[in-house]
Amino acid sequence: MDSTAKDKIQPILLPGSSCPGPEWPEQERAEQLARGAALKWASGIFYRPEQLARLGQYRSREVQRNYFLEARIKTSQTLAPLREHVVQHKQLQVLTQLLPRLQAVPAAVTHTQTLIDTQRFLEAYVSLRELEQLQEEAWTPLGGLELPIFQGLGLLAEALCQAVEAAAGAAGRLAREDPALLVAALRVAEAETERTILGQTPRDWRQRCLRALQEGLDRAHFSSPALPEPGALAGWLEALQVALPAELATAEALVAPCCPPNYNVVQLWAHTLHSGLRRSVQQLLSGPELGAADTFALLHWALHVYMGKEMMGNLELGPEVDVSQLQPLLTPENIEQLETAFVAQVQVSVAQWLQKALDGEVAEWSRQQEPNTDPSGFYHSPMPAIVMQILAENIQVTSLISDSLHRRVHDTALSELGVFLRSFSDALIHFSQDHLRGEAPHYVPYLLAAFNHQSALSSSLSVLLPDGEASGVLAPIEAALDDVQKRICRLVLEALQAELQPLFASLPSRQWLLSSELLDGVCEQTSHFCQDFWRVRKPAVQLLLAEAERTVVLQYLRALMQGRLVCRGADERTQAAERLGHDAVQLKELFLGLGLEESAHCAPVLLALRELFSLHDPTLLGLEVAGLRQKFPDVSEDHVSALLDLRGDVSREHRQAALSSLQAGPPPSPSSGRRALFSLVPTPTPSLSSCLPSGPCS
Repeated sequence: MDSTAKDKIQPILLPGSSCPGPEWPEQERAEQLARGAALKWASGIFYRPEQLARLGQYRSREVQRNYFLEARIKTSQTLAPLREHVVQHKQLQVLTQLLPRLQAVPAAVTHTQTLIDTQRFLEAYVSLRELEQLQEEAWTPLGGLELPIFQGLGLLAEALCQAVEAAAGAAGRLAREDPALLVAALRVAEAETERTILGQTPRDWRQRCLRALQEGLDRAHFSSPALPEPGALAGWLEALQVALPAELATAEALVAPCCPPNYNVVQLWAHTLHSGLRRSVQQLLSGPELGAADTFALLHWALHVYMGKEMMGNLELGPEVDVSQLQPLLTPENIEQLETAFVAQVQVSVAQWLQKALDGEVAEWSRQQEPNTDPSGFYHSPMPAIVMQILAENIQVTSLISDSLHRRVHDTALSELGVFLRSFSDALIHFSQDHLRGEAPHYVPYLLAAFNHQSALSSSLSVLLPDGEASGVLAPIEAALDDVQKRICRLVLEALQAELQPLFASLPSRQWLLSSELLDGVCEQTSHFCQDFWRVRKPAVQLLLAEAERTVVLQYLRALMQGRLVCRGADERTQAAERLGHDAVQLKELFLGLGLEESAHCAPVLLALRELFSLHDPTLLGLEVAGLRQKFPDVSEDHVSALLDLRGDVSREHRQAALSSLQAGPPPSPSSGRRALFSLVPTPTPSLSSCLPSGPCS
């Protein structure tokens, strides 16, 4: 044996280290016995006076005995080095007996490390235990002294434990590829957990393996670099939807048979995967705000997919996977946070899309050609369909998440639709201003097209009504649509009135009495203006035609009230009556030809006025005026007075009587159902805007 090996084997012995405690263990007891004997002897001397004479002899004898004992004690102290050499001899004797095995320790350590490196865990563990057994055999005789040759065993044991942990961390892969290796690693961990090593704390390798199993799973699926980038969350969740059930199936079919039953592998897998997923979700929520698509994907997946039959609720996983024991992926606070963020993002997105649709529509208005038409010839634009598609899709898709989110997005969508309609109405005002500046070459056709847009939106509102909800929730939107439709109608009528106003400047007049030329011009201009009304879908086209006829009649009445003509005799009054009748028929035929329904006509007012002019006896004017009020309750004294001025033959008394009958006559019949006409024709001459009709278009 070389000197180096001898140094490693040789223990370090300290003087007296092998003799703990007193040098003579019997000394104290012997001293106690001696004291007792002396006391007993002394008692006898003092109780027997005859013995006192011999006290000197006893003293002399005890002195000699003390000298003898002290001499023996001095002789024993010189033997201490000898005893120490005896102990060292015994230790060297033990080392000599263990020497062949101790000489093999370095090679055994190297061999064990090789076994560990090549993942021959059972052989490595047997070798490690043999080395540790040899260490124990040498430890006791040496009084607990550590031989330097054994100092690397702790590191060797740790290396084996780490290798076993690494195998446990790859349990899923090893269960498929090399189950024997996994079984060997876990057998080593279990064996070591149940063993107690002299002088060392217990090594609980089982717990370290369980932690390694969990950390390996977590690392494989939820390590930080694996968290999805913005916009990629849906793909990440889809991958987990495949990977997690596959991992659980592997655990049940392959990993569990390789592990002790007390590992509860399937339950451990389920809880570990769930905890890792939950932690990853919380990390996502604590980071930058998710986009709308990612927020929706996470809400839908966490609330409906994850706990469903496709994943954790799969009955094939067995009772070990008790989903009722798992914490929810998303807390109520998380859900509220995500829903609030999603609604805000949807609001921004919907507002942007609606504005984009509106901008595209407004851009069409300045084109040098008329609006597009559908196969039936009606003016058509994709805008209404785009608007409803944007709103409906955002509302419908949220029904897949929760009722609360569905309701919030529905309310948001309706709110944005209201904003859109107000913006559309404002755009119409700007369009009318462009028209006045001569910058809208096809002004009326695009207004008619807008009429169709609003009708299409109105007819499609039902798709925005949630199931089971009363239609009253749409009332604000219906009112907004009605307002926009009225604005469109009003702008159309303003354009018609602007074209007709010069033509009515010569009515009434002598030329009007003698010829239909003036009204022919009015009818021709009206017909030309309304020629494209048929491109508006029902029922809006009927509203437009009725309001157009009403506008023409109002212009007619306004012209009559201006006092431009006074009949100079019965002949002119007869001509005026005939002209009123002729004009009433001509206007009726005009609008019937344009498609207006009979029930909507306002022209009969001219026939009622004809009676005022055809009456030859002025004393009967009171009856006619009372009848006029019955048919048209909004006729006023100013209107009647202007019409009487037009007759030219009404005296002050007859005028007063006629006006008195206006107030004294029976109240108007409630069944007349006529809309206001005369109240929209002020006297004296009103401004242009004051003659516009109220009602559907005002």
